[in-house]
This record gives sequence, C-alpha cells and structure tokens, in this order.
Amino acid sequence: MILLKKATLAFLLLFAVSGLFAQNGSSGMTVYVGYLMKRMTLEEKIGQLNLLTPGGGVATGAVVSSDVESKIRRGQVGGLFGVIGVDKIRQAQTLAVTGSRLKIPLLFGSDIIHGYKTTWPIPLALSCSWDTALVEESARMAADEATADGLSWAFSPMVDIARDPRWGRVAEGAGEDPFLGSQLSAAMVRGYQGKDLSADNTLMACVKHFALYGAAEGGRDYNTTDMSRVKMYEYYLPPYKAAVDAGVGSVMSSFNEIDGIPATANRWLMTDLLRRQWGFKGFVVTDYTAINEMIEHGMGDLQEVSRLALKAGIDMDMVGEGFLTTLQKSLKEGKVTLADIDAACRRVLEAKYKLGLFEDPFRYCNADRARRTVQNAAMRAAARRYAARSAVLLKNDRNLLPLQARGTIALIGPLANNRSNMLGTWAVSGDAQTSVPIYEALRRESGVNVLYAKGANITDDTALAKRANVFGERVDRGPGTSKQLLDSALAVAQAADVIVAVLGEASEFTGEAASRSDIGLPASQQALLTALKATGKPIVVVLMSGRPLTIENEARQADALLQYWFPGHEAGNALADLLFGRYNPSGRLSMSWPRNVGQIPVYYNHKNTGRPQPAGEGQKFRSNYLDVSNDPLFAFGYGLSYTQFTYGPLTLDKTHLRRGETLMASVTVTNSGAYDGEEVVQLYIADPVASVTQPVRKLKAFRKVNLRKGERRTIRFPVTVNELSFYNSALQWVAEPGEFRVQVGPSSDRTQSVSFVLDK
Repeated sequence: MILLKKATLAFLLLFAVSGLFAQNGSSGMTVYVGYLMKRMTLEEKIGQLNLLTPGGGVATGAVVSSDVESKIRRGQVGGLFGVIGVDKIRQAQTLAVTGSRLKIPLLFGSDIIHGYKTTWPIPLALSCSWDTALVEESARMAADEATADGLSWAFSPMVDIARDPRWGRVAEGAGEDPFLGSQLSAAMVRGYQGKDLSADNTLMACVKHFALYGAAEGGRDYNTTDMSRVKMYEYYLPPYKAAVDAGVGSVMSSFNEIDGIPATANRWLMTDLLRRQWGFKGFVVTDYTAINEMIEHGMGDLQEVSRLALKAGIDMDMVGEGFLTTLQKSLKEGKVTLADIDAACRRVLEAKYKLGLFEDPFRYCNADRARRTVQNAAMRAAARRYAARSAVLLKNDRNLLPLQARGTIALIGPLANNRSNMLGTWAVSGDAQTSVPIYEALRRESGVNVLYAKGANITDDTALAKRANVFGERVDRGPGTSKQLLDSALAVAQAADVIVAVLGEASEFTGEAASRSDIGLPASQQALLTALKATGKPIVVVLMSGRPLTIENEARQADALLQYWFPGHEAGNALADLLFGRYNPSGRLSMSWPRNVGQIPVYYNHKNTGRPQPAGEGQKFRSNYLDVSNDPLFAFGYGLSYTQFTYGPLTLDKTHLRRGETLMASVTVTNSGAYDGEEVVQLYIADPVASVTQPVRKLKAFRKVNLRKGERRTIRFPVTVNELSFYNSALQWVAEPGEFRVQVGPSSDRTQSVSFVLDK
C-alpha cells in the first residue's frame, strides 16, 4: 500500500489485514465497499449520491450549490465539478478525507469535451477526420492533461446522433451516422479510460446524453423527443451501446422524455435497457438539475420526481439536491427502499474504488506533473495536428489551393484576427487568449505579404450578439461603422493577388442553449463576401462554425471553400499548414449540409417513400419540393483533397453468401494526382427488400488510407451477416435472405454498386 495522509491511513488500516486493495477483479471491491457501507449512516449513503458545484466555473444552469464545505464535512457530498487545478482539488479532497467521519474521498469531474486546458477542434470537427486512432489519441492526451491537473472524471463523450443542424449541440457530437458515431464513441472511451482506470493518467468517462437527446423536436435544446423503438435501436442507441461495450464507467441521463417519460425517470431506459439488456455495471448521473426539471415536465413535486429518478436507476443527482433533501422522507413513507439507496450508493463507491481513490485520494494531485504536462509543447503540437486533420475541403476550383508562398494575400474577415472564438463552444477550461490567431500565423510565412482587414462584424444584430456574449465577448463591433469596415477590406483586396476570407459563426452561436432557426451566415458577412466577389480576385473562403450552415450562395461565390470548424488553440498554425500545402486536407463530412433550413432534417440514410423522386428534374406527385432539390448541398462523407483519387471497379469474391461465411469486397484506389494524400474509402450496404423498410444505404465500414502520388492500393472489406442485419419489428437483430448491394466510394452520394445474395 502506498504512503497516504495520516487522516486516511487509520481508516484504510481496517482493510489492510485482508489485503483488499491487492485483490484482483471485483471481489476485493465488493468486500471493501460492502464493509464500508455497513459503517455508513443513511445520511452518509445519500450523501454519496449528491454531486455539487461550488461555482466559479462555467455553469450550465441557474443553480450553484451552497454551503458546500459544511456538507462535505457531514459526508453529504459524493463528488464535485467546476473545481479546476491541483491546489483547489487537493484542498477540497483534504476536507473530505480529514473533515468527514468516514473520510470517503470525492470524485472530481469536468466537461472535458474537446481537450482540457489545451483545446482541440470541437468533436464534430474531430469526427470529420474519420480517424478512430486520432480520436482515441485525442481523448488519451486530454486525459493525461486533465488528470495532471487533479481531475478523475470526464463528462464526455457526447454521442447523440443528430440530423438537425439547428440544434446547437451538434458541435459536441459525431454527426448523423450510427456506425461512425459508434466507432468514435468507443475510441473516446478507450482513450479516456485506458487499460487501467486506477492509473494516475486515466479518466473515468461519462457517455451522454442517455438517450436520444440529439433528436429534440425543431432542433430546440431541452425539447421533447418522440420516436419508435425500431428507430431508437437502429439509429440512435448504437453509439451509447458502443460506449458501454467499451467499458465506460458512467452514463449521464438526458433532459428529453422517451415514450412520454423523462429519461431521468425512465426505468425502461435506465434499468431494463442499460443494465439488464446491455449489462452496464457503472453508475448513472443526471444532467444539471435534471431531477428538479421533471417538476416542469409535470411529473410531481421534488420528493416525487426524486423518488422516480432513484427507482428508475439514477445513482447521482447533479446539483439539484433532490436526493439529499427528500430520500429520507421517502424511505420513512415507504416510497423508496433502503435497497434502492444502497444500490445507488454502492455504484458510486465502486467508481471511486476503480479509480484508486480509496487507496490514494490524492493520486491525481501532483503539482510537479501538472507543471510539466498542462499546455506543454506536446499538447500544442497535438492541437495543431488535430485541427489540420479535421478540416474539410468542400470546393477547390482551378486548384486554387494550396497557395504558393509568394505574392500578397488579403486576409479579411471577422474571424481572421480573433482569439476569443478559436476554441469553440464547451472549452470550459481553455484560455482563448492563448490561442493562435490566423493573422499572427500567416504573417510569419516567409515570402508572403499579408494584408489584413476585419471587413465586417460577425453580426450586426445586437440582440444576437448579446446572447453570444453571455460568457464574455465573442462578438465585438468595429472599429468604425460597418461601411468603414467594408471599405477598408475592399482597399486591401484590391492590393492583393488572392483573398482569404475567414467567415462564420461566433463560438457561442453553437453549444448548449444555442439553437438557431436561421443557420446561414449573418447578413454582415454575406454582404462582405458579395463585395469581395465583385473585385474579381480569387477567393478562398475559410468557414468556421460549430454546425453545418446553409451557404448555397456563398459556396457559389467562393473559388475554394475550406470548412475549418472551431479548430482550437492552434487555429492559425494549422490553417497555415493547410493553405500552403504542408498538410493535404483529408477530412470528410460526418453530417449532411442542407441547402436551406426548409430541407431539415436532411441525412444520407433516409428511406424511400412510395413515390420517390427519381434522379434529374423534379416530377409532380413525387416526394420532393417545388423550390429546391431533395439532395443536400454537401453529402455525408463528402470531402476533397489537393490530389485526385481514382477508383477501380468494385469486385466481390462471391455472389452468394451463407451464414457463418465472409464475403470480401475489393476496390483498387489510385492516387492519380500531384500530391501525396489520404482518402477515406467508404462501404455502404443497401437492402432492397426487407420485412422492415430499410434506408437507401447504411455505412458499414470505412478505411482511411495514405497514398503517395502515383501509388495504388487494393482495399478489402469483409462483409458478414452482421453487416446485413437490422432490428425487426420485434426488436430482434436479424438478417433476412435475399439480394443485397455493396456500395463503395468516396462519399455517400458517389458510389459504385455490386449485388450479391444472402442464402437462406
């Protein structure tokens, strides 16, 4: 046993005789936690179910906990969040393990959404890398930095499938597809938790928001959700299950209702599905005051909704303190049982045991390690690499990109020399002022003369600006009037060989409580781009956003269009790598881009109707619009490169597949362009006839390959019955015999297809 503080040593010696910490597997944990619970009072057990925030961080609700220190001393707190830094965490942990009767250590969590103090691109951007190893590494690096700063629990990954870009929280997820989302969900859990959760550089992950939160009606945050069980199982539940299968330690409940019952009170969801069907062994925490908010849902008063949550399978109450203030009364009245309370308490204590906090409550509080690790050179280099690999090249007429390192560039736009928006939403621990602005990076390029003008405000809508500035100034104004800003930009443009226009959203236009009904560029920036187009100069549009935008007109005006998302701390340096060809863009969209808001929801794995619109011009009495195509502006899986990739014919090694066998699909991909580059080869399956109607295609595999110019490689995908299966109306995972089509290509809308038959 390692040396511990004297305050905890006496308590731990009670267990040293039986060597419980040395026991492998769950047996030591079971005995240890069981013995501890026998010594706990009812109040102390309920206290372990209480997660508080003392304030000072970024609150995601109106409530901040009060009287936290005295509650810790009374054993009424199981964990804290919003406490950042080794010194503060050590202080709070010392209070718990010296000031409380049983000296039970606290959990310390945080929203580590895309990096910790070193901020990576937003998760939606990282998903566009289609690189599971990179995403896993990003979580591993974030865990290393966060644990060095005292934390042991990450409220991440957010894996909600989203088909509506109006919803602000699309920025936090992996887009619209359950297969890609599941791959990245599992990768992030592996990255955070590693192979040893008790190591001092691994975090307990918390998959969220369970469940279906990404399907909020109208794309409006906190709104209701309603869907069939088949749709749940087939499209929305897989990424959560992938996290559970990867061993995620905790789950966070969502705000929405399911089958008319809020998720936080939904026993079918939390117990029948999560624990019994999926075998989840960790603990469930609510989202911010989610128990209390069920009162507004119409589920009863605080005592009743707290009872409902506990009976459903909730273990920890975030901030609301409904468990703390009502469960003793409910127990006396026979509305809950001691077994209900014990089960929740045990799961929270087991999490602390798995993290090694009973053995050493201060294992994450090493100030020397924090100084060596937090925002060190390796972290900044990773941020630069991730930002470059997350960008998606959407247009490149006449091979305008990459730029040559010579001549004069007019760098124009409200985000071109801006620090405060580079990190994007949910960078709660990142300091935006340590980010690298684009202008700062480009003017360091040798051989290039860079002229800068702001050109426009992010928005001239003062009401919108006020809402976006809730956490500090993200939308600034001026200097000067809108006309003066535009005139200055036009003068700079006339003196340049090429324009790089950096446009987009403010960082707080997306994220929680940041849904938008109009997801186009603000009018101020539309006017700027139109004026720049009129100069006749070639224009590279670098677009920064936390969601797909409706930019049909802007896409026509741009000669080259690079979707850069919110790239994180190394924004400027990574963009310089992209613009000047030191890195060849390899990102592919993980979410379809609508032409206008009226198309929403638009997604690739849609179903046919009985009157599908055939290719070509729209026809009367078909499922279409009078004023716009059914097709998105940019399809799922789409992305360009500075080089070109040529696909040979798709071949199958057999035309009939029997159960238990494997069919091999093969395609040869050649880098036929002038640059080395990476291609994402995508495999989809179509099932034309089934007992439950199937989408036009479903992503079932992908491979990211790096090819030197002139190099060719044969990519092989194994196809088994699993790739052909779906949930039928009885929620059985089945593959039905008949014809299937394998589709392979560079995006969901550009594939070649070959058929085979699954035999009975």
